[in-house]
Amino acid sequence: RPRPSGGGQAARRQHVSAAPGALTRALAARAVDRVATAGTTLDVALAAVTADPGLPARDRGQVQALAFGALRGYHRYRRLCAEWLAGGRPPAPVIPALIAVGCFQLEAADQPDYAVVSATVEAARVLGEPRAAGLVNAVLRRYQREGAAWRERHAADPEVRHAHPAWLAAAIAADWPAEAEAVLAANQAHPDLWVRVNRRRTTPAAWAAQLHAATGIAAHAVPALPDALRLATPLPVAELPGFATGDVSVQDGAAQFAAPLLAPAPGLRVLDACAAPGGKAAHLLELTDDRLALTALDIDAARLARVREGFARLGLRGGTAVAGDALDPAGWWDGRPYDRILVDAPCSATGVVRRHPDIKLLRRSADIAALAARQARMLECLWPLLAPGGLLLYATCSVLRAENEAVAGAFLAREAGARAVAPPVAMAGARPAGPGVQLLPGAGATDGFYYALMARTRPT
Repeated sequence: RPRPSGGGQAARRQHVSAAPGALTRALAARAVDRVATAGTTLDVALAAVTADPGLPARDRGQVQALAFGALRGYHRYRRLCAEWLAGGRPPAPVIPALIAVGCFQLEAADQPDYAVVSATVEAARVLGEPRAAGLVNAVLRRYQREGAAWRERHAADPEVRHAHPAWLAAAIAADWPAEAEAVLAANQAHPDLWVRVNRRRTTPAAWAAQLHAATGIAAHAVPALPDALRLATPLPVAELPGFATGDVSVQDGAAQFAAPLLAPAPGLRVLDACAAPGGKAAHLLELTDDRLALTALDIDAARLARVREGFARLGLRGGTAVAGDALDPAGWWDGRPYDRILVDAPCSATGVVRRHPDIKLLRRSADIAALAARQARMLECLWPLLAPGGLLLYATCSVLRAENEAVAGAFLAREAGARAVAPPVAMAGARPAGPGVQLLPGAGATDGFYYALMARTRPT
C-alpha cells in the first residue's frame, strides 16, 4: 500500500500564511488518506495530524468535521475520481483524499462554492503538491456544474447513491430488505448526542435543567430508558455540565439497554467480558448503587486505563478492571461462577457507521465469517463461567444477521442447558431477530445494536 502522508506540524510551520481554511483542509485530507491507504482508524489518524500543540482548538474541530464528512461520502468521491481522472497521470494518494474533502463541502453547502474551491486548491500547495492544484480546481469546478447530474446517472450504484461499499449495501439489503434504504440513509446522518445520567448523583430532569440553564440546549427524555437524555444540539463532551465530576456519561441510547437487560441486583457477581471503554460496566454499577462484584475484562491492557478512569470519574468502586483474553478464561478466572455475564462481542461495527464512517473503508466482506467464528468461540468459552440460573447477554453493534441471530441461534441449538429469554425491559423500535432483538440505525435515533438474552438452566 502507498505510505500515508505525514502529520500536520510541518505543514503548519511551512504554510502559516496559507489562504484561510487551506491548512484545515490539508490536515483533513491527510487524515482521510491515512484511513484510505494505511488502514488507520479515523480517531488515530486525527490524533496524528492534529498533534501540533499550536493548532487552535477551532481548527482542530474543523479538521475533524471535514474528515468525518469526507469519509461519509468517500465511496462516492472515490468512484468520481476513478471516472474523472482516468487516463491521466495518477496523482499522489493524498490528492483524491483532498478532492473528497472539497466535494463534501460543496455538497454540504455551508460555505460559498468559490470559497470552498479556493481553499481546497490552496490546500494542495500546503500538502506539498503544487502541481496538483490545477487538477483539484478542475475537478471541483466540474463537480459544481455536473455533480448532481453525475449522481443521478449513477443512482443505481450503491457507492454513488449511498456512499457505501457495494458489499455492505448488498448485505444490508439482503438482511433487511424493507428497511435497507432507511438504514443506509441513517448511516450517512450526523448522530445525536446521548448522555446517561448517573442516578447516584442527580436525576435526568435536574441535569436537563442544568444543561438548559448553562447552554440553552434542550435534552429530551426517553421513556424506555430512564437514565437517558438525547440532546437537541451536540456540544463537546468537556462542555457537558458536571461531566468531570461524574454527573453524566456519553453513551448512545441503544447501548444503554445492555445493563437493564441483565437485571442487575446488589450483591451479584457480574462479568463484562469485553469491557473497554467501560460504559456498560459503569451503568451496571450505577443501577445497583455500586453494590456489584463486577469484573471488567478486556484483552487490551492499555484500553483498560479508560475503564479505570471512567470508574474513578463516576465514583464507582465495585468494579475491578482485569486484563485477559475472553477466549482463555484459565488465564484470569478465579473459578467462582458469575450470576451475570455481558458478552459485548467484537464485531463488524456496522451498526455504528454514522459515528465511525471509517468502518466503511476498514471492513471487508471476508471479515464477517471470521468475526462470527470468533463470536461463537467466545460464547463457548464464557458459558461455563455462568452459574445455573444466571443470565448471559450476547450483544453486538452490528446489523448483519451472520454476526447476530445466526451466532446466538446456533449456540442455543448446541447448548442444551441454555434457553432464550424475552427482554425484561421494553425496547422501543426493536425488531425480533432469531432468539434476540435488533435495533437498526436511526430507529429511535439510536445506533444499531443486537441483543440476545440467555439463561443457564443446568450445569454443563
